[in-house]
Amino acid sequence: MAFRNVAIRVFFLLLVVSAAFAKDKEEKKEDKKDEKTEGAASEADGTYDITKLGAKDDGKTDCTKEVEEAWASACGGTGKQTIVIPKGDFLTGPLNFTGPCKGDSVTIKLEGNLLASNDLAKYKSNWIEIMRVKNLAITGKGTLDGQGKAVWTKNSCAKSYDCKILPNSLVLDFCDDALIEGITILNSKFFHLNIYECKGVTVKDVIVSAPGDSPNTDGIHMGDSSKVTIMDTKIGVGDDCISIGPGSKEVNISGVTCGPGHGISVGSLGRYKDEKDVTDVTVKNCVLKGSTNGLRIKSYEDAKSPVVASNFHYENVQMDDVGYPIIIDQKYCPNKICTSKGDSARVTVKDVTFTNITGTSSTPEAVSLLCSDKKPCEGVTMNDVKIEYTGKNNKTMAVCTNAKVTAKGVDKANSCDA
Repeated sequence: MAFRNVAIRVFFLLLVVSAAFAKDKEEKKEDKKDEKTEGAASEADGTYDITKLGAKDDGKTDCTKEVEEAWASACGGTGKQTIVIPKGDFLTGPLNFTGPCKGDSVTIKLEGNLLASNDLAKYKSNWIEIMRVKNLAITGKGTLDGQGKAVWTKNSCAKSYDCKILPNSLVLDFCDDALIEGITILNSKFFHLNIYECKGVTVKDVIVSAPGDSPNTDGIHMGDSSKVTIMDTKIGVGDDCISIGPGSKEVNISGVTCGPGHGISVGSLGRYKDEKDVTDVTVKNCVLKGSTNGLRIKSYEDAKSPVVASNFHYENVQMDDVGYPIIIDQKYCPNKICTSKGDSARVTVKDVTFTNITGTSSTPEAVSLLCSDKKPCEGVTMNDVKIEYTGKNNKTMAVCTNAKVTAKGVDKANSCDA
């Protein structure tokens, strides 16, 4: 009986020691886990704050390493991941955010300001390039500042096709289901936002800003992308406010204010070989102020390959002192660096509707339809178009060549039949 009691006591003692050993082992395991994640995340819930990685908000210290470390942690995590750029100024060189990511989504919460380095030797191409990421969001009240003023004089693209391209500020490549909301994109060295080979991108409540004389600073450019929505956004830049490049389809633009800039443009088309068609573009409820062009479709006369631009619908657009409010230009030739000896029949423009386009023009040519003699514009419809030249010495006019137009409720001065 005594032996039995001793055995029971030994058994329970072993259980206690074993439990204590297991607990100690688990605690050490957790400690090691914490060591791995310490400095990588501000919290244990997939939120990564760059200042907790060591980023300095003085606008002078290079924070490239800390921002890319935050991306690597977020993209490699599961569930919903968030990168926080808190208030302050953070200088970086080129940032490459590459997926696919493991989790459900990645949000970059931009509350402070990211500043692009002006050391051009650091850049192979763009400043912030996000590639092959699904369910991406960039939100907040912060700024992406390209600091382009210091390098705009190095842009020689007005003189040569073979110019060295300065870095675009924000580039989305092969990204699906992306949201860019609330942020400001400022003074890019080249394009502010470039969307390429993406599907399902929404740009909402964004400000894009650069001086009107800054070279090639397109606000938002897209190419080979579908289901792109731009809404309630203010754009004032030195080139196209929005440029819709080859291969774009199902594009919806609404509530956009443009100016300064070169307008809301389709194209240019035909510059490169094997460009894809552009189709299903809607522009509604927009305002253009002091831009050099308004609603524009542009293509090269010496197009390299056949391209079709079709099914465009422009509605409820207000012009305020716009250079050429409505313009289709199939003889586009910027800075005289192209040739007009090519086959002008290679670009087709058809099925374009302008409805309720009103306001003022800063040139007499409120309507310019400059279409190809070999391939006239087809299916152009104008409903309730009334634009008035604000000058005193010349009357408002429509200049139309090789365009087949159906008009209803159009002011006489804006009619191709005038």
